[in-house]
Amino acid sequence: MSEAKLKSQTKKAVTIQLDISLLQKIDKRAKKNYLTLTEQIEDILRRSMLSYNKETEVTPSEPEVDKFVKIFSKKRSGRKAKK
Repeated sequence: MSEAKLKSQTKKAVTIQLDISLLQKIDKRAKKNYLTLTEQIEDILRRSMLSYNKETEVTPSEPEVDKFVKIFSKKRSGRKAKK
Protein backbone atom coordinates (compact mmCIF):
# COMPACT_ATOMS: atom_id res chain seq x y z
CA MET A 1 0.00 0.00 0.00
CA SER A 2 1.29 3.48 -0.76
CA GLU A 3 2.18 5.77 2.10
CA ALA A 4 -0.39 8.38 1.04
CA LYS A 5 -3.20 5.81 1.13
CA LEU A 6 -2.06 4.55 4.53
CA LYS A 7 -2.02 8.08 5.99
CA SER A 8 -5.49 8.88 4.67
CA GLN A 9 -6.88 5.71 6.25
CA THR A 10 -5.45 6.45 9.70
CA LYS A 11 -6.42 10.14 9.95
CA LYS A 12 -9.69 12.02 10.09
CA ALA A 13 -10.21 15.62 9.08
CA VAL A 14 -11.13 18.19 11.73
CA THR A 15 -11.93 21.83 11.06
CA ILE A 16 -11.17 24.46 13.69
CA GLN A 17 -11.45 28.21 13.66
CA LEU A 18 -8.62 30.19 15.23
CA ASP A 19 -8.02 33.89 15.78
CA ILE A 20 -5.51 35.44 13.40
CA SER A 21 -3.17 36.33 16.28
CA LEU A 22 -3.22 32.77 17.62
CA LEU A 23 -2.65 31.34 14.15
CA GLN A 24 0.35 33.64 13.67
CA LYS A 25 1.83 32.53 17.00
CA ILE A 26 1.40 28.85 16.11
CA ASP A 27 2.91 29.47 12.67
CA LYS A 28 5.92 31.21 14.25
CA ARG A 29 6.35 28.27 16.64
CA ALA A 30 6.06 25.84 13.71
CA LYS A 31 8.81 27.63 11.77
CA LYS A 32 11.02 27.59 14.88
CA ASN A 33 10.48 23.80 15.16
CA TYR A 34 10.95 23.25 11.38
CA LEU A 35 7.37 21.98 11.01
CA THR A 36 4.45 22.92 8.85
CA LEU A 37 1.46 24.60 10.46
CA THR A 38 -0.55 21.36 10.24
CA GLU A 39 2.26 19.30 11.78
CA GLN A 40 2.65 21.83 14.61
CA ILE A 41 -1.07 21.71 15.45
CA GLU A 42 -0.95 17.88 15.40
CA ASP A 43 2.06 17.98 17.74
CA ILE A 44 0.28 20.34 20.15
CA LEU A 45 -2.80 18.09 20.23
CA ARG A 46 -0.70 14.93 20.64
CA ARG A 47 1.24 16.41 23.59
CA SER A 48 -1.99 17.63 25.16
CA MET A 49 -3.52 14.15 25.01
CA LEU A 50 -0.37 12.57 26.45
CA SER A 51 -0.46 14.87 29.47
CA TYR A 52 -4.22 14.35 29.84
CA ASN A 53 -3.74 10.57 29.86
CA LYS A 54 -1.04 10.85 32.53
CA GLU A 55 -3.38 12.85 34.78
CA THR A 56 -6.30 10.43 34.44
CA GLU A 57 -4.19 7.29 34.76
CA VAL A 58 -4.54 5.34 38.02
CA THR A 59 -1.20 4.21 39.36
CA PRO A 60 -1.18 0.55 40.44
CA SER A 61 1.43 1.23 43.14
CA GLU A 62 -1.18 2.90 45.37
CA PRO A 63 -3.03 0.38 47.51
CA GLU A 64 -6.83 0.40 47.21
CA VAL A 65 -8.32 2.15 50.21
CA ASP A 66 -11.79 2.81 51.52
CA LYS A 67 -13.90 4.93 49.13
CA PHE A 68 -14.50 7.65 51.70
CA VAL A 69 -10.82 7.92 52.56
CA LYS A 70 -10.01 8.19 48.87
CA ILE A 71 -12.68 10.85 48.27
CA PHE A 72 -11.87 13.04 51.26
CA SER A 73 -8.08 12.68 51.24
CA LYS A 74 -5.84 14.94 49.25
CA LYS A 75 -2.80 13.58 47.47
CA ARG A 76 0.27 15.70 48.21
CA SER A 77 1.87 17.24 45.17
CA GLY A 78 3.87 20.31 44.36
CA ARG A 79 6.49 22.08 46.41
CA LYS A 80 7.22 21.07 49.96
CA ALA A 81 6.53 23.59 52.72
CA LYS A 82 9.47 25.40 54.30
CA LYS A 83 10.32 24.45 57.87
